[in-house]
Amino acid sequence: MRDDKQRERDQNPWIMVGRYSEIGFLIPAAVLVGYLLGLLADHLLHTHWIYLFGIIFGAISGFVSMIRHALQANAEADAEDAASSGSNEAEAARRKNSAERPPEGPPEELP
Repeated sequence: MRDDKQRERDQNPWIMVGRYSEIGFLIPAAVLVGYLLGLLADHLLHTHWIYLFGIIFGAISGFVSMIRHALQANAEADAEDAASSGSNEAEAARRKNSAERPPEGPPEELP
């Protein structure tokens, strides 16, 4: 029953929109945070170049996080496909095994 609620929640289009739009905001937000931290470090250390490292670090961390989200979404899709086709594969294997087994009982005589 809990799996049914989880599946319904995962198939809700608004949840999917939220999940994928998060990826779109991830990189700009990471770059902005890196930039702001770099500006703070520049202000505290009385320099004018550390913000560049903050931007680069933010971009790299944004891409890493985006790749993690994409891999997680791919793994969830693969698991969902395996779960939906798992029952079909089990039924096909059962049919194949029953077709390969010789019939039980005495053999039939040929005319």
